[in-house]
Amino acid sequence: MRRWILSLIAAIATHPTVADTTVFVNVNVIPMSAETVMTQQTVIVEDGIIAMIGEVDTVPVPEEAIVIDGTDRFLMPGLAEMHAHVPGAGSAELDRYFALFVANGVTTVRGMLGQPSHLQLRDDLLSGKVFGPRLITSGPSLNGRSVSGAADGARQVREQHAAGYDFLKIHPGLDAREFAAIADAANDLGIPFAGHVPVAVGVQNALASGIATIDHLDGYMAALLPSNYDRSGGYGGFFDVLLADQASTDKIEALAAESAAAGVWTVPTQSLIEQLINEVPATELRSRPDMQYMPAATVDRWVAAKESQQDERGFGPEVAAQAISIRRALILALHEAGGRILLGSDAPQIFNVPGFSVHSELELLVASGLTPFEALRAGTVNPAEFLDLETGTVEVSRQADLMLLDANPLEDIRNSRRIHGVMVRGAWYSGGDIRRRLRPYRHTVNP
Repeated sequence: MRRWILSLIAAIATHPTVADTTVFVNVNVIPMSAETVMTQQTVIVEDGIIAMIGEVDTVPVPEEAIVIDGTDRFLMPGLAEMHAHVPGAGSAELDRYFALFVANGVTTVRGMLGQPSHLQLRDDLLSGKVFGPRLITSGPSLNGRSVSGAADGARQVREQHAAGYDFLKIHPGLDAREFAAIADAANDLGIPFAGHVPVAVGVQNALASGIATIDHLDGYMAALLPSNYDRSGGYGGFFDVLLADQASTDKIEALAAESAAAGVWTVPTQSLIEQLINEVPATELRSRPDMQYMPAATVDRWVAAKESQQDERGFGPEVAAQAISIRRALILALHEAGGRILLGSDAPQIFNVPGFSVHSELELLVASGLTPFEALRAGTVNPAEFLDLETGTVEVSRQADLMLLDANPLEDIRNSRRIHGVMVRGAWYSGGDIRRRLRPYRHTVNP
């Protein structure tokens, strides 16, 4: 069987393959609809849709199909990056980011800082005119500087809905009346709003407003403060990490239950916070292999941001360790309470290289107490449900956004990084294709 498969694939071109029919032969399937591995399967993809799955000895390979050897490999759904920042359609950085996303198995990206050019870009990606993952678009940020009063906030909601954005992005600085007006207008129109929790609003009010996702666990640390804590004139630091030594962990379970009951999804972006505040030196983070794909000036800014954080008044390793521990406990409590978690890292921000960072996020979800299967669902099944997409599982009739791995991620979540190739809406990109895509962006990493 192995020799026959190799003879079939020997003639396959080294360029990205787009064919009416592509077949993965003798592959182990991780469907993600259940925690199982279906061994020695044939998976047939026709016109970008999974058309058939069956045991390798019973499913014939269609003539003229492109054949991919899946022996000893694992086929699973592509991942979603649910908190990313996407450059404008004319940016020179756009192809870099999209190449990095696809190289790491990311087939869907939710852009969290939108602009008008993203609307056409979304369509061009779906049609294949532009290379890259599926793009979910936010409108331009609604924040304390862009919104001038409740009426203006509601007006901007109507304009962004009419423009065709997929959802609205909430940033800090809104007062309570502005946030309420935005939420009311969005709920009336049926357009989701998501992102930060303004200080003037607080987590409980955000949960009651119908917010779709709370990203970064924003506002949760403040919600854990004792009821008699006076925050007037205080400074919480980056996502309130400086408040960790005042937070009451006894409140975590109740807050998680309240979040789950509200039906609000959570995008923790734990890798963003941990990399900024943990004890790993900035020079060590700078030397990681994934940094070779980012401009040196960008990495320099990330190094400066971490060094500045470490020098901040009131910051130290003890409070950082407390903040990390509390956030991990919140992630696990939210999951155990039935709250649904979405995979997101906030790339490209502070040592989060697009694509690579979702794998770091997966590892931190597991470090927080989720199993590898539960963590992977945050990047597959959960985004598909949240976004109402026909992706997220390897099942007949689902869209073929897939990644082929050289080892089983259910046994070790780090195996999610061992990518042999990626299929984006039916287009197959082999390891060679991916390396060629990334080659223009590689450079020597400075220690």
